[in-house]
Amino acid sequence: MHGVTKTNQSLLISYRTLRKIVGILGLSLPFTLLGGGYVINVLLNGGLVFDLGVENSVSSYYHTEMRDVFVGTLCVIGFFLLSYRGHERKDNIAGNIAGVSALGVAFVPTLRDGSTASFEIAIGNLHYFFAAMFFVTLIYFCIALFTKTHEGATPTARKQQRNKVYRFCGITMAVCITLILLCHFFLLDKFDALEKLRPVYWLEAVAIIAFGFSWLTKGRALLDEKADY
Repeated sequence: MHGVTKTNQSLLISYRTLRKIVGILGLSLPFTLLGGGYVINVLLNGGLVFDLGVENSVSSYYHTEMRDVFVGTLCVIGFFLLSYRGHERKDNIAGNIAGVSALGVAFVPTLRDGSTASFEIAIGNLHYFFAAMFFVTLIYFCIALFTKTHEGATPTARKQQRNKVYRFCGITMAVCITLILLCHFFLLDKFDALEKLRPVYWLEAVAIIAFGFSWLTKGRALLDEKADY
């Protein structure tokens, strides 16, 4: 790291740690909610059950005993993203939008199953807006920001490999969000059996895992190289 002062190097390490934390939280959230929900279900039933108890969506865990885990994890991710500072102003703006959106997803609950109250529907629509903004910004991070190279620098082989990971994660999130919209507006109403498979939850889980992998890679937990910063 020639030309990098000790202070800048310390900040660099701190931001990599921040990215790793964001990545780990994102990667673990679907598994934590699913596993925690199952354990609670087992305890409530007094023995093993064969139904995983998967909710309709990741956000639906807000209305279960796993609410605190769901809200708490998103709050940590949100505040980390708000504190994120990149090399350019647009990095900071994207971090702020993603952070506010994560907090919105946490504190503005999704529509409870079966609810027809106008107020709850309005709140649910606001939740969907925050969720859409969150994922759109994460996709932007992966495809447009993480893939950049310092001006005048030639991307190393490791950097090119990381860029492939970023693009793959961004495309994966985009495909998952598109399929979620198809399910929500077209498929679930026409095919009752499809809803039992909880496609929205699994698609959201894949998108969140892709988000986690992209930030772990950006934090150099994956494909690191000491000479490339």
